[in-house]
Amino acid sequence: MYDEYDLSLLDVESELESPLDKMEPLTAESEVAKPNPEVMLALLENPQPQQRMLAARAFCDIEDRRAIPHLIRLLTDTCPLVRVSAAYGIGRNPSPDAVEPLIAQLNRDWNGYVRKGIVWALGNCRDRRSLAPLADALRTDISAVRLWSASALAQMADVGYEAVVGAIPSLIEALVQDPVAAVRSNCAWTIGQLCKELPSNIVYATAIDALIQAFAEDQDLGVREDAKASLLGVGDPRGLQLIETLEQEGWF
Repeated sequence: MYDEYDLSLLDVESELESPLDKMEPLTAESEVAKPNPEVMLALLENPQPQQRMLAARAFCDIEDRRAIPHLIRLLTDTCPLVRVSAAYGIGRNPSPDAVEPLIAQLNRDWNGYVRKGIVWALGNCRDRRSLAPLADALRTDISAVRLWSASALAQMADVGYEAVVGAIPSLIEALVQDPVAAVRSNCAWTIGQLCKELPSNIVYATAIDALIQAFAEDQDLGVREDAKASLLGVGDPRGLQLIETLEQEGWF
């Protein structure tokens, strides 16, 4: 388990974003041209960390499969800003070849910002191999990484039934137990997305029970609202009946 003090209190609510979240786009919205892929590919090999970072960031805007081997290599760069930029670049250019290197770096990287970018990229890769590390990050990592792990697990809906079933237990656990309301909210949203892919079986019923419990009992209004939205989105009769009953009683 990572120390909650990791990366200078990254888990404080006001610091759930990464440095890249606050950076301006490389090109203004009014500009048509994106960065030149040929130039950016060359800069990925530049000896200056700042240039490697800018090049990796460019592939957050550019989709070009030629960058994937370079971005995978940059996951182990000595500069954490290069590593996080590479993770985001892979997230925009997902590849099966990147899954194992992403998992390996997630398991060893000391930097919370980097791990946050990695879990986003793993989700975007939509690969069965991503399930276990994302579920583990949701259980054990710092809150900013848990937050994005919860959202990334929603991508298991595109992987297949077994991946959806495998994702549900860790999401329910975090929905009930995670101390950070934002993480619980993301879990409620993701469970709602995954339930849409499930038949009416025991896994589905257990997930709906967890959403109902969160809607009725969570102390945070935002979590209750997200659980309600998920129940409405799934359209489960039990959830809809509970929502109607509580609203008629003026529960909110």
